[in-house]
Amino acid sequence: MLNFKQFKVLTFDCYGTLIDWETGILQALKPILEVHNIYIDDENILELYAKFESQEESSGYKKYRQILQDVVKRFGEHFNFNPTETELHALEESLKNWPPFNDTVSALQSLKKKYRLAVISNIDRDLFAHSAEWLKVSFDWVITAEDVGDYKPSLKNFEFALQKFRVDKSQVLHVAQSLFHDIAPAKKLGLTAVWVNRRKGKTGTGATPPAEIKPDLEVPDLQTLVRVI
Repeated sequence: MLNFKQFKVLTFDCYGTLIDWETGILQALKPILEVHNIYIDDENILELYAKFESQEESSGYKKYRQILQDVVKRFGEHFNFNPTETELHALEESLKNWPPFNDTVSALQSLKKKYRLAVISNIDRDLFAHSAEWLKVSFDWVITAEDVGDYKPSLKNFEFALQKFRVDKSQVLHVAQSLFHDIAPAKKLGLTAVWVNRRKGKTGTGATPPAEIKPDLEVPDLQTLVRVI
């Protein structure tokens, strides 16, 4: 079992960990696909999203807003349709309405009493501002891909964050849902990492690519983490 007394800073991925992005992604993409007479199950949509998003993020930095537009374009190319201007912007416009998981706000408020909290997210600052309103907690640091000029799983995002924290990495606990974007690079950098397995019991890997990595601790949700701590 981890010694939680050693940690001073808890860092969180946002989308998929704090914010229920898979619900948001599906609500934005399914109507577009159906308008073009494309009917596929949710898991296939999410797996394609994971593939397209990670490819766009690894092809040189551009704002996440542009990546979301390019993901819609990729769906169009994959299924042979041309998205309308409104459809191209559907994902980015929907993001401000992506809700937190039911346990997110109460868990963050509890953890805030004991630790300094940070977000390390593949997002633009202006887009995160919408999500911050849902989260209802004041983070000590918000580290976005826009700040770093790169996207996780790049180590740069974590190294940038550690420079801001000014604490030893042994005092930082990273908490995230994505093995690919978060747990793998965090472990590579020598951080302690908790995997929030939001997809426990579901098939596939959802909106994130697969990765083989062993976290220091696995929990099904944030309330379980609060109880363990």
